[in-house]
Amino acid sequence: MKLAKVFVVRLLTICFVCALPHFAVTQDKATPQELVSKVREAADILAKSGEPGLADFDKKPGPWVWKDSYVFVLDCTKGVMAAHPMKAELIGKPVASLKDVKGNPAFELLCAATQNPSGTWAEYWIPKPGEMEGSRKISYGFLAAGTPYVVGAGIFDPDTTIVDLTKSAAK
Repeated sequence: MKLAKVFVVRLLTICFVCALPHFAVTQDKATPQELVSKVREAADILAKSGEPGLADFDKKPGPWVWKDSYVFVLDCTKGVMAAHPMKAELIGKPVASLKDVKGNPAFELLCAATQNPSGTWAEYWIPKPGEMEGSRKISYGFLAAGTPYVVGAGIFDPDTTIVDLTKSAAK
């Protein structure tokens, strides 16, 4: 009986220790609600600062890089990336015609935020960092009022529907 108790305690300990990395990883994932909050905050700041404020969005680490996400800025009038903290090489480059691994126009979809006062959600398929295969990424875009800029952020999420996201962003 005593041996059985020791075995159960050790088994539970092993299960707990093995589960810790999973819990640590899930706590480091940004949520769709965080995307909406961060993007709208960033858009408000950019609306006030205009083009000179773009440099604040290129910093890594910085206030616009958190958990597994970051804020980027598109200039939808020029069709270029205006700010990106993770890939500086994209800044100033044309992105309007870029397609994901399935041929979807991801940035073009985000620029639709200029027509929607609640912002817009887009889904596209790109490889996660360090991977070769495309994974589903969802991004939220919101217009920085009075500018040509759409501020966006995204997360890899295989399940949440665009319909559900659109409903929650409209609130």
